[in-house]
Amino acid sequence: MNNIVQVNMREKILNLLSGKKINVQPAFSGLIHITAEGLQKEGLAFHETHTDAHKMAKSAASTFKLSGLPSAVVPLDMYVEAEALGAEINFRADREFEFPQVMKAGLFGSAKEITEETTNVLNKGRIKLVCDAIKFLKEDVGNDVVIGGMIPGPYTLLLLIVDVRNMFIEMKKEPQAVKDALFHLSSFLVKIGAAYKNAGADFITIHDMGGSPAFIGPSKYEQFAFPAEKFLIEKLPQPRVLSVCGNVTSSLHLLAQTGADALSLDQTVDLVAARLILKDTLLFGNLDPVETLYQGDPVQVAESVIRAKEAGVDAIWPGCDLVIRTPIQNINALIV
Repeated sequence: MNNIVQVNMREKILNLLSGKKINVQPAFSGLIHITAEGLQKEGLAFHETHTDAHKMAKSAASTFKLSGLPSAVVPLDMYVEAEALGAEINFRADREFEFPQVMKAGLFGSAKEITEETTNVLNKGRIKLVCDAIKFLKEDVGNDVVIGGMIPGPYTLLLLIVDVRNMFIEMKKEPQAVKDALFHLSSFLVKIGAAYKNAGADFITIHDMGGSPAFIGPSKYEQFAFPAEKFLIEKLPQPRVLSVCGNVTSSLHLLAQTGADALSLDQTVDLVAARLILKDTLLFGNLDPVETLYQGDPVQVAESVIRAKEAGVDAIWPGCDLVIRTPIQNINALIV
């Protein structure tokens, strides 16, 4: 592999993330993009990678080592923060290539139980382990790839730890209690993002799947998720990428106002329309991770890359986390 080419691409992506113009539309990702082939090449079982910093780093680097895709991201699940707050996680040791799950919903019965004191838990769970994995990635492939630290959005995190039925009642009857909880969680996430950046992450991705306007609706997004996202992004170290799922076209004007340096959108969004609205925000997207990258073939992937480039994206990204069984040959086809 030509290291000079890869170093140059890393530098170009860093320039792009810092707001500079570059002469390519690079393919990379700030979402989970490991593969079964990469895990097998490294002799790793997926469930073990979540609780061992060396294995997490080796897994995250494996896609680059097999395909040349110049990025690596940790953690490899969405539950590090929920676990630190007290949630029990099932790492699915009995299920090959399946993501962890929260064992029991409703850790907090009410949004009012989430306070500044309850979120003062940076020394708990796997936060330090992820920081160590970032350091190992930096030592291993840090000259060749951009390293992303991934955190959930505050609304997504709230869904993971609170009794959802009670939360929806509170959203109607005591909306300020939910807003306060979201801001407490945002402050918590700022500290984690800063820890990941200090460990060596080049950028932070906020993966706010549950807080997407397509999931909760544009009005609830504007009332609840948007203010907390905006606060989180303002306080996080740059660069910051906001990833949202679903057709968010009607809320793109709000997403642009979050202050994110880039927006990652999925395959349900019309990129041409998004490009017209996102004049001052980098646009990343939006290859379908299932129908194109997992189930498609290299020709279909290459065609999707060309369409995204013609629509005006600043970088080619999968629309969401990769299916772990995604063929490496399809990832190779991203880099055209």
